[in-house]
Amino acid sequence: MKLAFRLIFFLIAIPAFADPIAELAGFSVFDKVDLNQLAQGDIRTVHGPPMSGQFLSVQSCYLMPGSPQEQVNALRNWNPTKHRELKVFLHSDLPETPAAANFSKLKNAPDNSSVKALVSATEKMSSELQVSREEAKKFSGGSGDGGAVPEPVVAFWSDLLAARTKSFITEGTAGQAPYDHSGEAARPNDELKALLKNQDKIRKQFSGFLGETGIGRGAGSLKPELYWELLDVDEQGVVTLGAFYNRTAGNGSYQAADVLYYASGGYYVTLSLYQMWPVTANGKPSTLIWRGDMTSSASLASLHGVERLGSESAMVKDISRAITFFRKDMAR
Repeated sequence: MKLAFRLIFFLIAIPAFADPIAELAGFSVFDKVDLNQLAQGDIRTVHGPPMSGQFLSVQSCYLMPGSPQEQVNALRNWNPTKHRELKVFLHSDLPETPAAANFSKLKNAPDNSSVKALVSATEKMSSELQVSREEAKKFSGGSGDGGAVPEPVVAFWSDLLAARTKSFITEGTAGQAPYDHSGEAARPNDELKALLKNQDKIRKQFSGFLGETGIGRGAGSLKPELYWELLDVDEQGVVTLGAFYNRTAGNGSYQAADVLYYASGGYYVTLSLYQMWPVTANGKPSTLIWRGDMTSSASLASLHGVERLGSESAMVKDISRAITFFRKDMAR
């Protein structure tokens, strides 16, 4: 993911902490961390603070060999499509000036039930699709070759994703069109702000990534790296747009943020935040990594009790699996 343009941010200085364990305890659910235990390969992934409505959160803590900068580089270059269990069918970085042509890989989507479900929903312009009313009007239908994804469907999603990417470049998440095709409007920027409002300690810790009006807006400058994916969410094909950011945070530590600011279905938005500290484990330079994942999804709003606990446990399992594959890939 290599991108030359700059987005503007509202930067706030973060206090320098001499003790990574103390800093971790100050904003996360991990009040005690044993580096020796983590050095044995342990990954701690647990539920985050309770969140109501359509929100869920998970926090993880683990150790990696090497420096924080090496971990940031590994994250930005990691391709999850290598692992079928993660159900990411396509992953592609975006250039400085995204156009519809940059999404032509949709023609190479696998011919499976998830992709067929996305094609069917598009051809019917299903109310379950998260698009705006104006976007929905642009699907003209028609027939054509295109493998698992017919040409009219490829053209529709390519144009939509290109337009939303351009909007993000110029206006950040605040400029994203609402999901109002089905009647009730949901706005990606509002969902992101609501996620962080429910996580005040995390919001303060990562204030340098968060603009006053939305991610991508403010008064500093960082270079985001953009990408898109085709993946499976609950057996439905979903196209997404994402942005990855990173910055130094004092005393050799780094912060990173990975936001999926558009999804055609499954969830409204997701946000993954990382704090990375240089530490020594077993006498070797290592990195202590905290990861916080937050998601907003309409399907979560009606869940209570056992059903909600089941969704939280599934999210914990998914995040833990992704971290495990990432660690294995980096060890090769």
